[in-house]
Amino acid sequence: MTDLHVVEAKPTDAAALVAVIHAAFGARPPLDPPGTALRETVQSVEDAVRSYGGLLAQVDGRPAGAMLLAENDGWLDLRRVSVHPRFQHRGVATAMVGCAEEVAAEHGLAGVRLVARAELPATLTFWRHRGYLVAGQDGPNIHLAKRLPVEITAVSVEDTQEVGRRLARILRAGDLVLLTGELGAGKTTLTQGIGDGLGVRGQVTSPTFVIARAHPSTVGGPPLVHVDAYRLGGVAELDDLDLDTSVTDAVTVVEWGEGLAEGLAEDRLEVVVSRSVGEETTGEGGVSEAADRTANGTAGEPEDEREDVRQVRVVPVGRRWLDVALRDALAEGLAADVRSVPN
Repeated sequence: MTDLHVVEAKPTDAAALVAVIHAAFGARPPLDPPGTALRETVQSVEDAVRSYGGLLAQVDGRPAGAMLLAENDGWLDLRRVSVHPRFQHRGVATAMVGCAEEVAAEHGLAGVRLVARAELPATLTFWRHRGYLVAGQDGPNIHLAKRLPVEITAVSVEDTQEVGRRLARILRAGDLVLLTGELGAGKTTLTQGIGDGLGVRGQVTSPTFVIARAHPSTVGGPPLVHVDAYRLGGVAELDDLDLDTSVTDAVTVVEWGEGLAEGLAEDRLEVVVSRSVGEETTGEGGVSEAADRTANGTAGEPEDEREDVRQVRVVPVGRRWLDVALRDALAEGLAADVRSVPN
C-alpha cells in the first residue's frame, strides 16, 4: 500500500525539490522555446520556498512531487508543478493540487493559477479535469485558473435573503443559478433575495404548481425566471417550458436543478443551501416532516423557512466567473461570515 503525504516545504527541502523538478522536467519532450525549470538550483528553490512557500509530496518517505507557490493579485500562483517519473500515476499531482487549493482557501485567496505549455496536451487535460479553465494565452504558454467556491454562514432568514441580493449584483442576462438543498433549507428564501436585488415584479414564491414563473424587471434589468425542477423528467422538459421570456435574456434560477439543468449553460453558479442547526422536526413514528412530505408527493411545497443558521456554498462554473470577484462581491457589507473554500 502506497504511503502518500504532501507537506509544506521548508527551505531545508530545497535539494529534494530540485531533484524532483529536474527529473520531471528533464523527462518531458523538447519544447520550443525550451522551459527554464532545469535552471533551478538548490539556492534558487530555497530562496523561493523561504519567500513564498512550496509543497513536497512524499511516497513511502521518498521525494515524489514538488510545487512552488507565490501569492499575486489575490491569487495563488503555482510554479514548477512536477512529479518524479518514478512516481507518476499514483495520484501525486492530484494530491498536491488539492493541498494547494486548501492553502489558497486558508489564505483567503480568490483561486489558483498556473501556466502550462500548449505542446503538452496531456498536462492540459489533467488541469481541465480538475476544473481549471483557460484564462489566456501568451505564445505557447497557456494561462489556467480556477476560482474557488465561496461559503457563507447566514444566521437568519434575513441573512439568507441578503446573500441573494448580493448575488443579484453580479448576475446578468443569460446567467444560470442552480439551487440545491434539502426541504426547508432556504432555496426559495435565497431566490427571494435575488428577485429583490434584481428589482423584479411580483412575489417570489415556490413555483411548484406552475413549474416556472417569469418575473419582469421594474428597473430595466433582466427578468427573473424561477423554475422548480423537482417534477421535471429531463432537460428537454426545461426547454419546453412555456415562458414569456427567453433564458438568454433572463436570470434563471432553478431549484432542484442539480443533475438536470447543467446542460442549459456551460457557465453557471451552483449554489448549495444547507442547515447548520435547527434539525428537521419529526412527526409520528419518528418520520421527519421532510420525508413525510416527499412520500406524499408534496416535496415541492413552500419550504419551512425557520430562523436558523444556513451554510450557502457558491461554486462558480465556467469562464464567465473567472473575472468576477465572487468572494468580495458577497462579503461587501454583509455581516455573515464569507470565506473561500476548497472545491
